[in-house]
Amino acid sequence: MSDSVQFDLDVYLRRIGWEGERRADAATLRGVHLAHLRALPFENLDALRRQAPSLDPADLMAKLVRGRRGGYCYEHNTLFACALRALGFRVTLLVARVVVGADSIASRPRTHMALLAEVPGEARPYLADVGFGAIGSLLEPMPLVADTEFTGAGRRHRLVHAPHDGPLEMWVLEAHDRAKDDWTAQYAFTLEPFEKPDFDVVNWYVGTSPRSPFTRRVYVQNVSADRHLLLDGRLLTETRADGTVTEREVTGEAEAHRLLEEEFGITAPEGMTLLTD
Repeated sequence: MSDSVQFDLDVYLRRIGWEGERRADAATLRGVHLAHLRALPFENLDALRRQAPSLDPADLMAKLVRGRRGGYCYEHNTLFACALRALGFRVTLLVARVVVGADSIASRPRTHMALLAEVPGEARPYLADVGFGAIGSLLEPMPLVADTEFTGAGRRHRLVHAPHDGPLEMWVLEAHDRAKDDWTAQYAFTLEPFEKPDFDVVNWYVGTSPRSPFTRRVYVQNVSADRHLLLDGRLLTETRADGTVTEREVTGEAEAHRLLEEEFGITAPEGMTLLTD
């Protein structure tokens, strides 16, 4: 069964609250990207149970669109790629190395999925990514242009080139850190295209390996117009649009489940333990 048969654009757009145009243009790309991020939470509950989630469009529709669940990068960006293709965009799947806090680009494996979206009639494609579970994530897609600052929905980003030994240019997404007034590298990628079987492999590793950060502790986030909310293990962090950050420790399982239901819009699988430490 083809992805177009398994994916329902009408149901998806209703779920994310998009009532704008359905055209393959830059405005629609930006609008649907932001609507997706604000409607569908990031979460790793399957991986926390050592289960690699399905990346089949029908299963993603059931879980993220029709169910009270979210997902991590492979799920979000696979679903978003289906939506973009249904709207008439050409999409290339990319793999990136997450380098937040890394000593070097080469010290991290290529485990993050991002997208390259082409708008008909425009010379340059856009980097799109609705599945990066971090405060430095893109809220709107940005043109693939080096050394040019981009502001999308209040967040500042830029793309730079980094030296490496491969034949293709290495691009690095950087986010502006308001507290430090500096730029912080988020992930690095080349424009080599990847396919679904490549992500089936890396999804299995990230979703099941005891060495994966997503199998060790709960990691959930959502984004609204005025805040970014993150539950990382027992630590709940709220970052307001003005840069104000508040942190507190979650006291126990009951509170963790309540937060998921009330603050993140997620219903955890029955009987699941969220706080593993």
